[in-house]
Amino acid sequence: MNLSGLQIFKYLPAAKKTEHTNCKECGCPTCMAFAIKLAQKQVNYERCKYMPKELKELCARNMKPPQKTITIDNLKIGGENVLYRHQKTFVNKTVMAVILDCSDTDFQDKLVRIKNFEINRVNEKMKVDLVIIRNGEKHKIKNLCDEIIYIDEDNFNKLSLIKLENDNFQKTAEKLIEIRTKAIIDRDEKYSDPVCVHFKPKTDKYELCAQAGYYLCKYANMLIFEDFDESLFATLMTLRQNIFTDPEKPLQVESKIYEFNNPDENSIVFMTTNFALTFFAVANELENLNVPSYLIVTPAEGMSVLTAWSAEKFTAQMVAKTLDKFDFINKVKTRKIIIPGLLAHMKDELEEFVPDFEIIVGTIEAYSIGEFVKNFKAQNY
Repeated sequence: MNLSGLQIFKYLPAAKKTEHTNCKECGCPTCMAFAIKLAQKQVNYERCKYMPKELKELCARNMKPPQKTITIDNLKIGGENVLYRHQKTFVNKTVMAVILDCSDTDFQDKLVRIKNFEINRVNEKMKVDLVIIRNGEKHKIKNLCDEIIYIDEDNFNKLSLIKLENDNFQKTAEKLIEIRTKAIIDRDEKYSDPVCVHFKPKTDKYELCAQAGYYLCKYANMLIFEDFDESLFATLMTLRQNIFTDPEKPLQVESKIYEFNNPDENSIVFMTTNFALTFFAVANELENLNVPSYLIVTPAEGMSVLTAWSAEKFTAQMVAKTLDKFDFINKVKTRKIIIPGLLAHMKDELEEFVPDFEIIVGTIEAYSIGEFVKNFKAQNY
């Protein structure tokens, strides 16, 4: 269990009102201050010379990582120390692994598909994490992808992993929760190894995706598939990216002017904040339109449009400063900037601070940009 400051304090001299109460020899002004710092792992328990043996044993046990970390090349598996990511954040992403059987007739085709699979989302490129070679040796296989880690099945089976089969969804789900709980809460070393779930070939991909998605959230450190399906992996990797982001750090992109479809000085100009999900939603629409355009991304500490406005991270002054920074007025002859529909109330204020441009209120939702651009071009070009 994780010891709280109060639980630690109860063992110390100040709580028991004995000799050496608040002696300051540990470097802290009081026993309570030391207890709080120790609970937060800011000091070592050995600093207190008068700590009872019972507390030392508890602290030593508490200092050990609840779940071990296994490393294959530079791929880390396990190492988690919380049940819920809002408590601290998860550490190492659930590994997506595929078994590649060299005796299969479609072995070479499957290898090529695994090598070529790649998705890009929110500034992250994702590929298959691990390929487990069955009935063969990795050093004998030609044209392996350098971005993917390979391991022979015999060597994989020697790893200290708790291996579960996906024979019964309810039992497997309950076992995953039991293992993580005993590892994190009870600090039971019998459950400290990372956990993987092996999926046998399944015909119903929707059921497979639903079950794998649940295990990814609670609490598989690795998912191993006999079959390889690009749509399944893309879906699970998208879910994984959301689960393993740090909730205290907003996803954001660089604040700058982005270009789509080779724009020139007469192209359409859009504006939004540097919140990653907003950026990629808008960028995806602009790229698929095949219409030359610019997207001005303002610095907003990774906040969405309305959040940035309410926190005064998206202001008329900041917009003017951004345009000046990139010398945008000399970059284009276009004198219209399209802002998100949620900021319609800022139109007059923005035009006051950037008098060289007309502010056009755009769409609220990114999916409406295509129709908006069609109407905008009909009226202005």
